[in-house]
Amino acid sequence: MDKKTFSPLKKDKIKIFRSILEAIILIIIAVIIIKSMFSFTKYMPYDSANLSSDQSTGFIAVSYFGVDRTGTDTLISTGKLDEHLKALKDNGYVTITQKDIKDYYLNGKTLPKKSIFLLFEDGRTDTAIFSQKLIEEYNFKGTMLTYADKFEKEDTKFLSPKDLLKLQKSSYWELGTNGYRLEYINVFDKDSKYLGRLDSIEFSKLASTIDRDYNHYLMDYIRDEDSVPTESYEEMKKRVDYDYESLNKIYKEKLGYVPELYVLMHSNTGQFGTNKKVSQINEDWIKDSFYINFNREGYSLNKANSSIYDLTRIQPQAYWSTNHLLMRIWDDTKQDTEFVVGDKAKSSKFEEVSGKAEFKDESIILTSLPKDKGILKLQDSDKYKDIKLSANLNGNIIGSQGIYLRSDEDQNNSIYIELINNEINIIEKSNGNEKNIFSSKLDKEDNEKDKFDIKDPGSRKLDVTLENNKSSLSIDGVSLAENLEVSNTNGGSVYLESKWAEYGYSQRNLSDDVYDGIFEKLKITDLNDNKLYDSSFNGIEKIAFNIKNLYNNIINWFIKYL
Repeated sequence: MDKKTFSPLKKDKIKIFRSILEAIILIIIAVIIIKSMFSFTKYMPYDSANLSSDQSTGFIAVSYFGVDRTGTDTLISTGKLDEHLKALKDNGYVTITQKDIKDYYLNGKTLPKKSIFLLFEDGRTDTAIFSQKLIEEYNFKGTMLTYADKFEKEDTKFLSPKDLLKLQKSSYWELGTNGYRLEYINVFDKDSKYLGRLDSIEFSKLASTIDRDYNHYLMDYIRDEDSVPTESYEEMKKRVDYDYESLNKIYKEKLGYVPELYVLMHSNTGQFGTNKKVSQINEDWIKDSFYINFNREGYSLNKANSSIYDLTRIQPQAYWSTNHLLMRIWDDTKQDTEFVVGDKAKSSKFEEVSGKAEFKDESIILTSLPKDKGILKLQDSDKYKDIKLSANLNGNIIGSQGIYLRSDEDQNNSIYIELINNEINIIEKSNGNEKNIFSSKLDKEDNEKDKFDIKDPGSRKLDVTLENNKSSLSIDGVSLAENLEVSNTNGGSVYLESKWAEYGYSQRNLSDDVYDGIFEKLKITDLNDNKLYDSSFNGIEKIAFNIKNLYNNIINWFIKYL
């Protein structure tokens, strides 16, 4: 059979259509970028009527590594940043400035009852492009942090001095610094091989092979593979002095002044460096060069008894749900917090027992309490006995996502399916006593070879069937257990559970005690496939959802490759 051919006229029509489509998409992209880069409004400071009567409430500091349209494993997406900032705004938070912090600590002035200091680290160009309109929309003011050596290298991935001055002029931004350079010393890989000194690009390329055994450039002496210093005190001091001298010189030349705010890399040492002598040199330079220093990470709240040179901030990760951020802030501040619900119609089908749940698209995002769990009960499921259940469990690998079947009110009698740290378990509970009737490690080779990072994403398709005294289990379409005998044959309720399991490993030394269990496309039927519950989109809702995703994917592709 002859291959189908098009006439010259049809070919021309196809080319014209394709050109028009490309032109439309490029116009849309241009509009997005123009709207992101240009500001037509001015930042409005908080109303003084909101000031606290005293200094007791303090302020929270929230710092993002960077912003990307679609997000990466470290950069937050514009969509998620929007959700975070909206939730903070809805909770009554207003941004404070560097001057407010100075006045709070140095002059005893008070702050608004819910004050937030917002930072964006690393001075990335995409951060400015994709966050500008959001902070304008919510009338927030941010501090953009930069590395001085990026000005010399003229790397377009990072904001130039000219860009920074434009941001500052927009009124929505202040400037701060992460220091002179982002560089690592005394680096060992996972096999204890000494790698020595790496710049940020080299470190990024080797990140998958590097364990926690390394330090930041200003934290310690440079050492050999036996951890013996390779430089004298004077050599170390000269090296550290050079960074601060260069920082001061470059900012004065390029911006006309040195930012008043500094974020020491890396935080949480209990001083100003891992080594006491190095710490003293850092401390002297910091107090001589800056008014404000963020010296710790992991805790958001700063109070009047803190030092202005030892402030702390929380760094939301790219995978955090909105409620994850709110839960961490609530735990720090103990202030009343309005958590995000999402689809209220879908929410009404569940009873929140503990933790907080957001119903978003086809997913139920169940956020645990700190160092604890989150539990949801499916309403009207009290007599579910013989059923089939399926769901995509999309929470990170480190942590626990569980489903209770045939459960009583306190889950003391139940059949519990748990995915925890890449291991699947079926646990039968009887009067509070637990019996593990099935257990299997998933990806056994990976489990033996590597430890999982707390940010490592997970996604498992779970299928479970209960019929009388038999249960079956499949993961990702592979049957792991068939006709497994269970003793609990009573009808009972369906509960979802997310649970913090452990701090886990993190290459960046971050710790987190809140966990997001993500139950996508949760579907429950009887054995005849009659639907009892389904969180998936159907009909027109599904079509609209697919069209929206297609549009976003097209725009993202053009932004990435054009």
